[in-house]
Amino acid sequence: MTTMQIALLAAGFLLIASLYSTVGHGGASGYLMVMGLAGWLGPEVMKPTALILNLVVAGTGVLRFYRAGGFRWRTLWPFVVTSVPCAFLGGAAQLDPTVYKRLVAVVLVFAAFCVALKIPARGSAEPVKSVPLPGGLLWGAVIGLLSGLVGVGGGIFLSPLLLLAGWATARQTAGISAAFIVLNSASGLVGFIALHHALPVEPAAMAIFSCAVLVGGFVGSGIGSRRLGHISLRRTLAVVLIAAGLKMMFVGGETVAPISPPTGQGLREP
Repeated sequence: MTTMQIALLAAGFLLIASLYSTVGHGGASGYLMVMGLAGWLGPEVMKPTALILNLVVAGTGVLRFYRAGGFRWRTLWPFVVTSVPCAFLGGAAQLDPTVYKRLVAVVLVFAAFCVALKIPARGSAEPVKSVPLPGGLLWGAVIGLLSGLVGVGGGIFLSPLLLLAGWATARQTAGISAAFIVLNSASGLVGFIALHHALPVEPAAMAIFSCAVLVGGFVGSGIGSRRLGHISLRRTLAVVLIAAGLKMMFVGGETVAPISPPTGQGLREP
């Protein structure tokens, strides 16, 4: 990758982080969108890159939303009991590049609808329902596995579920989702490393990307912990998500060599 390509990706990542972090999300689906639209990276790089950046942004969000009172452990734990091990299994799975792109495309389109729609949520003064244990365990397993396979933290799936089921308020959903994303992203990344025994990313490039999303996540979570992101911005993002999903579904295209260390070494065989 050239310096210009790294700079363009970093700028896109910063914008995505600032938008997604307003609702407690790490932005993995957005990072996948940016990388998919660019067409420079292969699945073996897109997946761990999205997970690492997810950890940076969602980690910032956990602290901000926790301090703002937007977190409920008793709502979170039924999901993570099964999502974390399933995210590990998904992260350790090696999909055919074409299958991976199609799966990412579906996730991006689904994410677009979740981002665009303003799902009714209970007010902060209204009581919330308890999460039924069987339902939490089942949904956690499904979301965790899919998250690990694609390279996301699962917040884009958990958030609408919590709101539609009345299991959390909007601010609580943001805080719970941020913690959920951190745990699943870490588990999926560990699973990826367990399979490949390496991270096929250049440290210098990843450092730049991480700094970009850290700034975006800090700004976005600060805004979101006080008031959630504006619906018009979210709908604009949804249009771009759909465009990226359609590109990966129908256009695809060959990607160039992954971000790799200066020696040119790619993934080592397990």
